Amino acid sequence: MELTVPAINIWAVLLATAAAMVVGFVYYQPKVLGNAWMKAVGHTSDSVASGPKPWVYPMLILCAFVTAWVLAGAAWISQQFYGGSFLLDALVTGWILFVGFTAARVLVHDAFDPRGLKVAGFTILNELLVVTAIALVIGVWPPAA
Repeated sequence: MELTVPAINIWAVLLATAAAMVVGFVYYQPKVLGNAWMKAVGHTSDSVASGPKPWVYPMLILCAFVTAWVLAGAAWISQQFYGGSFLLDALVTGWILFVGFTAARVLVHDAFDPRGLKVAGFTILNELLVVTAIALVIGVWPPAA
């Protein structure tokens, strides 16, 4: 059996990483969903005023990169199997992986959170938007043949 490594467009992965960060930045703005999220989590304006720890943003960027890289590889595998539109394959693959791995795991995790599922909806919606943005970038910029 011959092993094939998925073809990945690194430039699309890097742009998708940036797109994920932009989605999160907009999503958590106070006038978007930031205030409601802060209330659900238990933050106040004072508790977030000093900003996150120095390692948080590098970790977020790395995680967005890993997500984009994995989705690019999975989209390529999906496209090799199903054919057709690379954009559609990237979107459907992203959404299937989101439901199976992200949303399901967030619900399991948050079921044990003392706050209940108050935060889960915010997390799941944000992640759906992030995965969709990543899949769009990956899908419109497929790897070279």
